Amino acid sequence: LASNIDQALIVVTLRQPRTSTGFIDRFLVTAEAYHIPAWIVFNKSDLYDAQDHNYLQTLIQVYRQCGYHTLLTSAVTKAGTDELESVLKNRTTLMAGHSGVGKSALINCIQPGLNLKTGEISAYHLKGKHTTTFAQMFPLEMGGYIADTPGIKEFGLIDFKKEEVALYFPEMKALLEGCQYYNCTHDHEPGCAVKKAVETGQVSDWRYKNYLNIIHDSKLDLPDWE
Repeated sequence: LASNIDQALIVVTLRQPRTSTGFIDRFLVTAEAYHIPAWIVFNKSDLYDAQDHNYLQTLIQVYRQCGYHTLLTSAVTKAGTDELESVLKNRTTLMAGHSGVGKSALINCIQPGLNLKTGEISAYHLKGKHTTTFAQMFPLEMGGYIADTPGIKEFGLIDFKKEEVALYFPEMKALLEGCQYYNCTHDHEPGCAVKKAVETGQVSDWRYKNYLNIIHDSKLDLPDWE
């Protein structure tokens, strides 16, 4: 998506369109693998009802416990945009997410003069329509650069070994020395510290399910790039 960046922001929404935790975690795993600090920006907060806010608090609690920074924003009400501006200042930042989550709208809030094109949500699919068609790097008046990327439909992981994926889940990485086997995949092996932590609630059950979906992804079995 981009190179030579200081940090990555994944912009997500709980509705119109909904971003799955599986998509979020695949993005975070890639950022961890390349040692890129990542932020999770929950956008379109003006659309959230009481149930959404309860779910949001669960997500924020889990991701913050894993060491990730989160922001709650709205390009409509400008909520959280001052804090977002401070995150972007004097840094080179990649901004990614599904089509329709409001990446370009947020950038317009930070620097209105760019007048980036924004799109509507499909009433039939409740998904975004592509408005950014290729990655673009923009200088920011306050200092720094931001790379606006086309909406990502899916986020696959290639050239990852199953035994290494847990290293990119911070809450699992801290437990690996407690596993009975040094090459434990934390799936079927006995004496697994990660599975025990899931049972006790130390590790989120849905983060663990996302981990299992990743290691069982057939794309992980592709040969290394030559």
